[in-house]
This record gives sequence, structure tokens and C-alpha cells, in this order.
Amino acid sequence: MSSPTVISRLAFSSAEVIEDPYPHFAAARARAGVQWHEQTGMWLAFGHAQANAVLRSRSLGRIWTPRWPEQPMPGFELIHRHSMLENEPPTHTRLRRLVAAAFARGHVERLRPRVAALADGLADRLAQAGRDGSAVDLIAGFAEPLPVEVIAELLGVPEPDRQLLRPWSNAIVKMYEYQVSPAQREAAEAAASDFTAYLRELVRQRRRRPAADLISSLIAETDAAGGRLSEDELVTTCTLLLNAGHEASVNVVGNGVLALFGNPDQWQRLVAAETAGASLVGRGVEELIRFDSPLQLFERTAVSDTPIGEVTVRAGEKIAALLGSANRDPAVFDQPDRLDVGRVDNPHLGFGAGIHFCVGAPLARVELQTSLRTLLRRFPGLRPATGDLGGLRREEFVIRGVTSLPVLLA
Repeated sequence: MSSPTVISRLAFSSAEVIEDPYPHFAAARARAGVQWHEQTGMWLAFGHAQANAVLRSRSLGRIWTPRWPEQPMPGFELIHRHSMLENEPPTHTRLRRLVAAAFARGHVERLRPRVAALADGLADRLAQAGRDGSAVDLIAGFAEPLPVEVIAELLGVPEPDRQLLRPWSNAIVKMYEYQVSPAQREAAEAAASDFTAYLRELVRQRRRRPAADLISSLIAETDAAGGRLSEDELVTTCTLLLNAGHEASVNVVGNGVLALFGNPDQWQRLVAAETAGASLVGRGVEELIRFDSPLQLFERTAVSDTPIGEVTVRAGEKIAALLGSANRDPAVFDQPDRLDVGRVDNPHLGFGAGIHFCVGAPLARVELQTSLRTLLRRFPGLRPATGDLGGLRREEFVIRGVTSLPVLLA
């Protein structure tokens, strides 16, 4: 380990940090942009410039190794070893080119009207459930089902099977935290194995009978040399799209509405702009991503000695970009702790940066803009069902979200 200048004692699992990490990030940034974290044995990049450098540096790679090599997890390992998120060039370049080409075939635009129709349908159900003035859960009733339906439709998952997807994803993403129980490991392995088995069967069906969906496009896609995705790569890509895509969308909506409840003037500003035909939804979504990031940490490993800020990350050492901290850096954002849905200069890192910039960002933006616009138009009087909004947080640090959000619709 290179000699650290500052030691970080940020406790990822602390209830206080999970509830509100941002004061802790601010105090850390004031000490140093990069610090050594004894608890995890890696560097943490707190500042925007340093986190951006971590994401963009070509001498820092995604090098996936099993966390528990003594405990075989073949299903979980498969969906990581073949993932473009866990690979570097040239493998990453080949995988991303094939996936991006399939996305470019018009899938996102084809889904735009359908996303709006799905959002309206969910809003209808919410309105029906809350018609007597009772509270409804915005997460279970709106934020969760919408991105699952969208990604399922994108992939071509039959409607009766879509209820399987969210539990599989929930079990898998718990493994990205830094404290994982044996029961959670078992659940993640079972979910990964079941999900990949299901997708292999879906791929077999699409090979026989192609359809107008992303799986069929991924099967047909070839690179310049005529290469195709292997079945393992295809299955892994579909798993990644569900896990990364829908988790982010669910949590941006949950975190964002919670933030707007804490800043009711900004909700009213969005409603007024929408009513006047001068929508702030586009800027508003970017600000909600910045203000309370759904992904707080992205980890990389040095393949050679790499200077980041004032430290050198030695070959073999890990460093994590703390995205939530970077997105509140006062060196980049004016009044970073203020929610401003009209913010113009907003270079947030919520979708990453560099070669691992989120390939699904265009789809995520369509989902999030549609979600916010639907809520503004259908429920302009939306408000929390309780004055106490504490205790709603998921008990995780890396994937930041809320478990439920009871609301009144008018």
C-alpha cells in the first residue's frame, strides 16, 4: 500500500451514514479528495475531480474476482465474468459495441409511447387505490413496476413471467454491499442461477422464432469481424440490463420524490412549469440524480501505478469513486446541498463516465422523465402521508433507495 495522507473511517453500514451520507462526505472532502479506507482496504475518491479521474483512467480497471473463493457461486460468478461492466478492453469494447448497436436500432424510441402508456396505467391504479383519501405506496405502486415492465418489454419477457424479475434482481444487488450475510449469499446465488436458466430458455425460443425485442436483436447482432455474443455473454447482458437499469430508475424516483417532499417549493416549481408548458422535467431529473445518487460507489483496481489527486494508487490496489460525494462537491456545483430543479450547469456523475458510462442512460432518462411528468400532471397535490419521513431508507449504502413511500394523492 502506498503511504496514505489521510485515513477515512467512513462507516458504510452505520445507520447515520445510510440515512444521510452527505454531511459525512462534506467533512471528508474538506480533509482530502482521496483517502485510504481501512475497513475495506481501498482508496476512496470524495471529490468530483478525483472521482471523475477514477472513472476515466485507463490504468484503472474493472477486475472482478470472487469475494468468497472458498464458497463456489457459479451462477453469480457467470453473470459477472461475462459482463461488459466487469471487463476492460478489448473484451469490453467488443461487448459494448454489440450491445450499443442493438440499442441503436430504435428500441428506446419505440418504447417511448409505451413507457408513457405504462406510467398512465400505473397512475390510474394509484388513483383508484387512493380515491377515498387513503395513503398509497408510491414505490410498490408506481416506481418499482414501471421500469420492470419497461425492461421486460424491451427484452421480450412474457407478461406472466415478469413478476419473477424484481425478486431476482433484489437478491442479486444485495451482494454489492460491503456487509453480506451467508443467507444473502445463498439467495443471490439461487437468484442468479434461476435468472440465467430462465434467460437461456428465452434465448432458445428467440433463436427459433425471432421477435421485435432486444434479445432477438442481440442474437442477430454481429461486429465488424462477424463475431457475435456468446450465449453466456447474451444472458449476462440481459441480467445486467435488468439489475442496473431498473434499480437505478426505482431509486431515482424514490429518492427524488422524497427530496422534493423536503423541498416543497421545488415540487411547486415543477408543477407550475408543467402547467405553463415550460417543462423543467429534463433538468429536474438530472438534478434529482445529482442530489441523491442511486448508486453511491463504483470500484476499480489499478493495473499500474496511477496518480489520483494527491495520492498514487499502486498496481493491485483498489479505489472507489464515491459518486454521491462527487455530486455534492462545491468546487463544481453552486450551492451543492440545495435542490434546484432548474439547475443548468450539472455535470453529475450519476451515470458514470469514461468507457463504463451507462449504456442504458438514454432509456433511463426516458423512464425517469416520463415518471416525473406523469406524477406532476396526474397528482400535482402529491404529498407525504406522514410528517415523519425517517425510517424509509433501504439498509444499504452502495445502492441507495427507499423501501416504501406512503403518499396522499391530493
